[in-house]
Amino acid sequence: MPGLYYEELEPGLVIEHATRRTVSETDNVLFCAMTHNLAPLHLDAEYSKNSIYGQRLVNSLFILGLVTGITVGETTQGTTLANLGFEDVKFPKPVFHGDTIRVRTEVTSKRESKKRTDSGVVFFRHLGINQRDEVVCECNRAGLMLKRPVVDGQTSKG
Repeated sequence: MPGLYYEELEPGLVIEHATRRTVSETDNVLFCAMTHNLAPLHLDAEYSKNSIYGQRLVNSLFILGLVTGITVGETTQGTTLANLGFEDVKFPKPVFHGDTIRVRTEVTSKRESKKRTDSGVVFFRHLGINQRDEVVCECNRAGLMLKRPVVDGQTSKG
């Protein structure tokens, strides 16, 4: 499904994204290596045995990226001009290797762009949820979303 235009993203719209992803040890190790995050809580099994969780945790920024990425195909693919930012990012539960993450998106509000006539700002709430129905990531995100193109004086239907 292609992304949705500004006009289609009405407050109250909830999308239960079809894509789910089981997080692997390789995901975590590669992300930590690529971002130079050498925290032993992510990488060192022996160190992590003595942590409050007793095992390695998946890097939270990987989870934020995964949760946001899962939303793209059904919300913003091809219809966004910019990701304007994140607010209130929280990780209420840890993610471990082997956890499967699904995502729910809600459109919380929107407004016309103050500078552009072809777009508006849409505010999303994303929840990453594991296989135990625990919220593992929550965030609010703002996106600059395209309006439907106008063709011959009329808005196109896509």
